[in-house]
Amino acid sequence: MDENETTGTAPATTTARRPAGEPMVRVEGLHRSYGTGAAAVHALRGVSLSVPRGELVALKGRSGSGKTTLLNLVAGLDTPDRGTVTVDGTDLSTLGDDGLLALRRDRIGFVFQAFGLIPILSAAENVGVPMRLRRTDSREREERVRLLLDLVGLAEHAAQRPGELSGGQQQRVSIARALANRPALLIADEPTGQLDAETGLAVMELLRAVVVAEGVTALVATHDAQLLGLADRVLELDDGQVTAVR
Repeated sequence: MDENETTGTAPATTTARRPAGEPMVRVEGLHRSYGTGAAAVHALRGVSLSVPRGELVALKGRSGSGKTTLLNLVAGLDTPDRGTVTVDGTDLSTLGDDGLLALRRDRIGFVFQAFGLIPILSAAENVGVPMRLRRTDSREREERVRLLLDLVGLAEHAAQRPGELSGGQQQRVSIARALANRPALLIADEPTGQLDAETGLAVMELLRAVVVAEGVTALVATHDAQLLGLADRVLELDDGQVTAVR
């Protein structure tokens, strides 16, 4: 997943949130291959799944199982060869480039393994970036930044830059930034991959708390077995297919 793809500007969306009974994410018959002929890599082979609203759903699977490809397709960062992806009631195939940019800006929050923070900005300024792109009123933006830094336990570190923070603190800033525009869906690709076990568990517990506090749905790719117990359900991918659901 390329974090730079999520920061473009586009007209604001006005799509209403969908009824509670409809899944936040629905994927049907999804296929995605890279390359051609004998050298082709079949990343996804007919994947179908749904992510209920208000749940933290973990994607489990070894490296190369298709987790990141699936997240990229759900986020509209890539296009399937076959199949459909529906997010918050919207079939992504019906959206043009501007619509996909607006979807990622307004309705999806991203948490990256490498944090993706801007080094020259403070923690508070990093959290405020998505709202600046959306041209949110400065007073509302500053209030939201304060609330989110308090939510992730970093209110006292608002003025510090990423290089002055630990890895766990940087990931907490990344989570706060992902929540800036009140997304319906939070996508996290190996968010604890660069953290030690204890810090990684704390970050996953924070994601669990955020789902409740912010009322979002979270789709989290991880290979860390101890983190899976915090998920409402676990989907296992193997060789591009869903092989188990818990």
